[in-house]
Amino acid sequence: MSATAPLTLTGIHAGYGNRTVLSNVSFALQPGTLTGLIGPNGAGKSTLIKVILGLLPPWQGEVRAFGEAVHAVRAAIGYMPQIELVDWAFPVSVEELVTLGRYGRLRRLRPPSAEDRAVVRDALERVNLWDLRRRQIGELSGGQQRRLLLARALARSAELLLLDEPLAGLDVGAQEDLERLLRELATAGSTLLVATHDLHHVAHSYDDVLCLNGRIIAHGPPETVLTESVLRETFGRALVLLDAGGKSYGIRS
Repeated sequence: MSATAPLTLTGIHAGYGNRTVLSNVSFALQPGTLTGLIGPNGAGKSTLIKVILGLLPPWQGEVRAFGEAVHAVRAAIGYMPQIELVDWAFPVSVEELVTLGRYGRLRRLRPPSAEDRAVVRDALERVNLWDLRRRQIGELSGGQQRRLLLARALARSAELLLLDEPLAGLDVGAQEDLERLLRELATAGSTLLVATHDLHHVAHSYDDVLCLNGRIIAHGPPETVLTESVLRETFGRALVLLDAGGKSYGIRS
């Protein structure tokens, strides 16, 4: 894959019907970085991810992944949706769901190859779910289900990963486990964009933060972006700004 930025958006305007959600959104992600996408509910985080994936055509602007149009490199992009968007009653096993993540790399009407099966096993082992591979997906706990969705994204052998609220509803231990895995993926060279409301983890564990509220408010390292003025402009309400370990983060009050 090209050494060009894994993801570049230029002048994106998008929305639904006559309602504008994103206005003049431009940014680029660098290889091997973990970026937190933060903003209030309704700020356009999920809409932005849909635009990047090509699920929602922008009214104006351009999305490039690795210097190419997204449809040309779709197999290099992994997506982890919000857990509420998945039908967990669907009669499919853990292993079968992750195998579906190989769809973009499987030749039409061909069964998974030995390589595909090996990739699926590696993805499940990385998220500690291999021993549960024959379980129906609805039998997993909330934390396990999120790790399963991440494994499906990993099975694409994706270099760019888009995650929509992966930490929502998890207890502290499960959050820490998942955050540790995200950091390992970035260290190994993957580029991750993570929509999240968890400012604490973004402040202490992420390389960059992208503040969104219909438009880009700020983009850069947490220690320079997570200031009181930026957070107030992003969330539009009072915030308590805390400092820890040389980094700052805000908590909505």
